Amino acid sequence: MPWTPQTLNSLDAVAASEWTALLPTINGWRYPFSSHEFLHTLETTGCVGEELGWQPRHLLLRDSNGRLRAAAPLYEKFNSYGEFVFDFSWAQAYRQTGHSYYPKLVCAVPYSPVTGPRLLADSEDARTVLCEHLLALPAAQQASSLHMLFAGADDYTQLQKHGAVLRRDCQYQWFNRGYEDFDEFLAALSSKRRKEIRRERRRVAEGGIRMRVLAPAEIDDALWQTLYLFYSRTYLVRGQRPYLTPEFFLEIGRKLPDQVLFFVAYRGNEPLAMAFMLRDHDTLYGRHWGCLQDYHSLHFETCYYAGIDYCIRHGLRRFDAGAQGEHKIRRGFEPMASYSAHYLLHTGLQAAVADFVQREGSMVADYHADLRRNCAFPDAAEVQL
Repeated sequence: MPWTPQTLNSLDAVAASEWTALLPTINGWRYPFSSHEFLHTLETTGCVGEELGWQPRHLLLRDSNGRLRAAAPLYEKFNSYGEFVFDFSWAQAYRQTGHSYYPKLVCAVPYSPVTGPRLLADSEDARTVLCEHLLALPAAQQASSLHMLFAGADDYTQLQKHGAVLRRDCQYQWFNRGYEDFDEFLAALSSKRRKEIRRERRRVAEGGIRMRVLAPAEIDDALWQTLYLFYSRTYLVRGQRPYLTPEFFLEIGRKLPDQVLFFVAYRGNEPLAMAFMLRDHDTLYGRHWGCLQDYHSLHFETCYYAGIDYCIRHGLRRFDAGAQGEHKIRRGFEPMASYSAHYLLHTGLQAAVADFVQREGSMVADYHADLRRNCAFPDAAEVQL
């Protein structure tokens, strides 16, 4: 194909309208995390960059007329933080062979373990050619490997055709089965689970705490500062630097005003905690949470129950409340298979990784099946993302 690949150090070099044209639109909504708005805001507000281990190297594919036919969010990584797919043992194995694992190339959305499109293309041919160029980049840029994280099934199919191996993991998501209200959802659970959830919600209510769901336009300067303080404490108590800056929250609220939501817990007029979420046509995505003081069951109310209630009231099909957390099973969430794809230039280590992910995948599948048997809906058809 007479198409020209191009790598960019910043999305400043591509028009938002061009990038956006490659993203599927459903009922006027787009998946937010691969959007130009989200990725560009990470760049312009100091959330990514070489000093943070995430140097943009976005891959574009243009035809002979200069039209953008395909693109992929891509980063040169100098560490493995903020990925939610753990490969530190692979980095150690590389060092033992006398090679360096970093830099590596990662096709992903920084700090966002949220399944969605990564190979953006206007046709299957363009997707195929983009994938070919993507897998050629590690050798061309002297990187050890290419990794694609939390992508859709079509993207993984392309990488597998070209020799990448899939690694399986497990996440937890909630599905709306046509509930009229929260009580109808509870009625679908066992008596034990209903009592546990009602007890947790009652503790919050008896503490005089109520939830409000706020759009960016409803948040004033003082509340923005408070919400960021909540968010940053989650990292600071662990001795970590917050991934996102205050400017990120302000800017993403301006760029995606209909998709950004803050679930804020109040006692009277005093905000106590928040959960930062985004949405599209059928899914609510829970991303970050924080508070200054710990209150019994407030995390579950802010991050899970309020989100479930929002999905029911707004007719959303799914609630993706973030990575990890077996405790979500007890709160009506279901185990879901998630995947990453990996392509290492070192042929010996690629073979070792392929053997490892096959054995690990069998164990994860057994673990997933056991969780499925013990979730609230063991006999329901499992949704494939």
